[in-house]
Amino acid sequence: MEDIRVKELKEKFERGDDFVLIDVREPYEHQEFNVGGQLIPLATLPSQLGDLEQYKGQEIVLYCRSGNRSGVAKQLMERAGFGRVRNLLGGMLDWVDTFGPEK
Repeated sequence: MEDIRVKELKEKFERGDDFVLIDVREPYEHQEFNVGGQLIPLATLPSQLGDLEQYKGQEIVLYCRSGNRSGVAKQLMERAGFGRVRNLLGGMLDWVDTFGPEK
């Protein structure tokens, strides 16, 4: 599935779209600033894929600091059979540059 940019993600929030949002950063990064995603650090994602099976048919948006870790996470999830996974390009760096430190 095509990746997503911060403006499109903000629009999804504003419309109240139904999707799963996952933050693959470390806990300290999540505590500093996040946009409400469920925290599943990239290092623990492979062991938690079974817990995410219920979301296989839903759109899943992954984010991290810059988009690199979430890109890796997207590949892992696609290999595990998740077909509607999107990476937030530019990550939280781009979010803060575009909108400031708010959801």
